[in-house]
This record gives sequence, C-alpha cells and structure tokens, in this order.
Amino acid sequence: MNQKTQSCQQKLRISRDALEVIQGKWRMPIVLALTFGNKRFGELQRDIVDISPKMLSQELKALEENKIITRTLYDSMPVTVEYSLTPLGKSMKKLLDEVLIWGEHFRKEVIGK
Repeated sequence: MNQKTQSCQQKLRISRDALEVIQGKWRMPIVLALTFGNKRFGELQRDIVDISPKMLSQELKALEENKIITRTLYDSMPVTVEYSLTPLGKSMKKLLDEVLIWGEHFRKEVIGK
C-alpha cells in the first residue's frame, strides 16, 4: 500500500469517527444551543423546536458518553440538572461556525432563502 492510499484511509477513519459523534438530526443543534451557555433540559427542549423529550434525552446521553457535554446535578429541591459543553465540545466551535456559513450558502443556492 502506498503513502497516498494510507493517508486517504487514515483521513477516512478519522472523519468517520468524527461523524459518528455528530451524526443525526439533533446532536449539532444541541451542541449549538449549548454554545450560548449552560442549559437545563426544559431550556434545551424550548430552544430546539420539534425534538421529543425521549429523543433529547437519548441524544444528551450519547453526547455525554462521547465527552462532548457534561451533566451536572445540583442538590436542590427539586433536583436541578444542567448541561454544558466540555472542553472537547467547546473545541467544536470552529466546526459549527463553518457549518453555519455553509448552511447559509446552501439555503441561498438550493432553497432560495
């Protein structure tokens, strides 16, 4: 196997790993919402229109398992849970900025808005 093929395969593996973490309809919106600050479950649900509580819960768990977000439990009455970005999650800011730029371009070119 030559150097070019190895380099291509390595980049494909790396990109597949990254896409595995951010795949789906809801993970990027959750991360984007958390770039505006720590949020509780209900706040996230209000920010992200049309996501069901079950789906939000599943996606938050997946993002937490991948160390993109952290879940903090506060010992209060009632118990308060808050979600925030980890340093790894915060490192996605440049990616999110580029996705938003591309998304605006896409909307103009394809959707016409």
